[in-house]
Amino acid sequence: MTAFNFSTTGSEVVAALADRVTGKTFTEKPLVVITGASHGGLGAHTSLCLAAANPAEIILLGRSEEKVSPVMKEISSISPSTIVRFIKIDLLSCVSVRAAVAEINASVSKIDVLVNNAGIMGVKFALTPENVESQLGANHIGHFLLTNLLIPKLESSGGARIVNLASAMYQLSPVMFDNYNFSDGKTYNAWEAYGQSKTANILFAVGLAEKLEKKGIKSYSLHPGVIHTTGLSDVDQAAWPIVGALFENKKLEMPKEKTIGQGCATTLVAALDPTLDENVLDYASDLVNANKLWNLSEVIVGEEFRY
Repeated sequence: MTAFNFSTTGSEVVAALADRVTGKTFTEKPLVVITGASHGGLGAHTSLCLAAANPAEIILLGRSEEKVSPVMKEISSISPSTIVRFIKIDLLSCVSVRAAVAEINASVSKIDVLVNNAGIMGVKFALTPENVESQLGANHIGHFLLTNLLIPKLESSGGARIVNLASAMYQLSPVMFDNYNFSDGKTYNAWEAYGQSKTANILFAVGLAEKLEKKGIKSYSLHPGVIHTTGLSDVDQAAWPIVGALFENKKLEMPKEKTIGQGCATTLVAALDPTLDENVLDYASDLVNANKLWNLSEVIVGEEFRY
């Protein structure tokens, strides 16, 4: 395995593992789906790094085509042979997720890499149409439904990878199975809610890895790093003072800051290289919790997924 470190950039990862994109790993150049690809964000930078190795197709999922269009133009400039498309999705809405999946399924025969990158952080309390706290809804439930509905296309790849962007801030909270809505907002803490959603991302990857092993599909979760240049405009400004106290109370160190180029490196390693180390808290790696979250997620989206 190529040696990477904290300072490695996404461009360096793709350059080192370019043969994984040019058809050596997959039967042909891969088709990649990325959620959350607005201009200036981590998903956008990830797609631009991938474009340098000329994948067959990149599908960018997001809420606003206007914010994604500049990224699409830049991808086409970097790799004219790469098909690049936008599909609208609102991960807070299961109806929107199902509509996006229908559009994807109608247009592709396989998916080689799915990057569940989109997310919200530190927002004011709100509920999704499915009555789920919004951070858990957007960061986990939306991706849970999206991923499971795309499994047939991932299986057709013959070696697909699913990459869930989590965060070291999962340490702020386990999934609170009996009170994931914080008593309908009465006990809401924006950062504990974010931590819960990031633990869910990790547990989802654990569950996927166990359930899809026989299908040859790999699943990973990762912490991209603290990146202040991605425009997290959704953060409730009143929530910022709380996060420092939480880290202090839990005796946690704030993760070191990265550039956006360094931040997407871990995503690209997970997408292109199957070797990863595991080192997470028990509540985020326990298969019992992973299955418990899977069952809860099925109840919320109103559909069972068995493999």
